[in-house]
Amino acid sequence: MVRVFRFFAGPIFAGLAVGLAVLWWYEWGPSAQPARHDTGVASYAGAVTHAAPAVVNIFTSQVVTSDDDAESPLFNRFMEQPRRERALSSLGSGVIVDDAGYVLTSHHVIRDADEILVALRDGRDAPARVVGADPETDLALLHIALENLPEVELNGNGPVQVGDVVLAIGNPLGVGQTVSMGIVSATGRSHLGIATFENFIQTDAAINRGNSGGALIDTNGHLIGINTAILSADGSWQGIGFATPASIAKEVMSDLIEHGRVIRGYLGVTVQDITPSLADTFGLEEVRGGLIAEVVVDSPAHKGGLQPGDVLVGINDQPMKDGYEAMNRIAGMKPNAEVTLNVVRNRQPLAVEVVIGTRPPAETE
Repeated sequence: MVRVFRFFAGPIFAGLAVGLAVLWWYEWGPSAQPARHDTGVASYAGAVTHAAPAVVNIFTSQVVTSDDDAESPLFNRFMEQPRRERALSSLGSGVIVDDAGYVLTSHHVIRDADEILVALRDGRDAPARVVGADPETDLALLHIALENLPEVELNGNGPVQVGDVVLAIGNPLGVGQTVSMGIVSATGRSHLGIATFENFIQTDAAINRGNSGGALIDTNGHLIGINTAILSADGSWQGIGFATPASIAKEVMSDLIEHGRVIRGYLGVTVQDITPSLADTFGLEEVRGGLIAEVVVDSPAHKGGLQPGDVLVGINDQPMKDGYEAMNRIAGMKPNAEVTLNVVRNRQPLAVEVVIGTRPPAETE
């Protein structure tokens, strides 16, 4: 009997030891409840604390002269028409991007404004001067004369990727500074009709009227975009918002400070996107590129020999998707730069050498 006990005792105690070790590991060891102990409840308070003080409210006013009884032609004909002035006010957001007093916002927020007032979260406010505006990206740069300003730099933390968590900060519907959360739904959005040059970050973070010009930040509080617009049939939030990337805003800001306007490359053509039927007509192997529909006389394209009916399929031997991409790439080039346009003419490939010009200033009214 003693021999039998001794024979089984070793395995029994070994099994108990292993069992107790496993129980300790799951109940009290490093792997115990990792979801609760390691990650906890996510909070983005640190990011908001860093960026939110630099997000401002922008109040604009416009003096409009109205005519009483303007709907009465008989009255207008025989009587001197009284005139009345009234102030129209609107509300938007902006971001202090330099402690010297520079504030980025959307151009449509301050368009036609006679007076602009910037209000900070710390209670201070100041009138703003328009440094410059760029309707073609729907951006504007203001300046305020205040000291000790909070700022959030126009430097992201690497490329923005679809799925990244983002926070939108602004003053939607005049309720006060508000933070909403979402993800990056898409990047490089264009063909929206919001601006001439579009390369938007799309997000489902709530952006409503009044958010325009506000900040889109990542979870570290880095500014990755300037909130621009929403896509909505009735003006309400639909989960589709757009922001101008910080990289573009930084370039626009630099030009506005240095030149008062944005300097862009210019070709002088009207381009139509290639459709399957056009690709078949012009003998293209792929449905991509842009059909040159019009060439402006004496433009860089005209001087370089580009002709209506040419199909632009690449720039400097780099393929292009459509006419919109071509326009953006040309605009991003420096004036006087030499460029090779890869075109198809009469079903034959051709290289056209062109010297890029300077794009005429956009109308800011």
